[in-house]
Amino acid sequence: MNQTTIKPAAIAKTFTVRATPEKAFAVFTDGFDRWWPKSHSIGASPLKKAVIEPGVGGRWYGLHEDGSEGLWGDVLAWEPPGRLVLAWRIGPEWTYDTSLLTEVEVRFIAVGDGETRVEFEHRDLERFGDSEAANRARVSMDGGWGTILESFQTVVNG
Repeated sequence: MNQTTIKPAAIAKTFTVRATPEKAFAVFTDGFDRWWPKSHSIGASPLKKAVIEPGVGGRWYGLHEDGSEGLWGDVLAWEPPGRLVLAWRIGPEWTYDTSLLTEVEVRFIAVGDGETRVEFEHRDLERFGDSEAANRARVSMDGGWGTILESFQTVVNG
């Protein structure tokens, strides 16, 4: 008997912002705390600040009101102003897992007259496994990324 495994689709979002790739990249990275929703974090304490450290090997994480850090992953590729790849190491139970690696890639492509097409992809979601929690996480992440990226668009277009 043949058994077929279906690989979950990557979460992909594409949109255009009224900014150059340089500005869009800077807002996405240096300005991360300006647009990342405080409601989206892991940890016991409310999120105080969201951080992406520049350069390959940098971390991305939340600083919490109690002084703790909640790691989310690390920077795999840092290619301003065109491309950023982040390791997402948060598992389906919404906890940091050093052994998990899914990737978030963001591309910033000039499309003329001060506008940039942003191509977002969160891939390798099959690495969450096939538990009910993993399936729920994948479904909720699609909408979650939509909300989060709308916040980015508002700030970069502002």
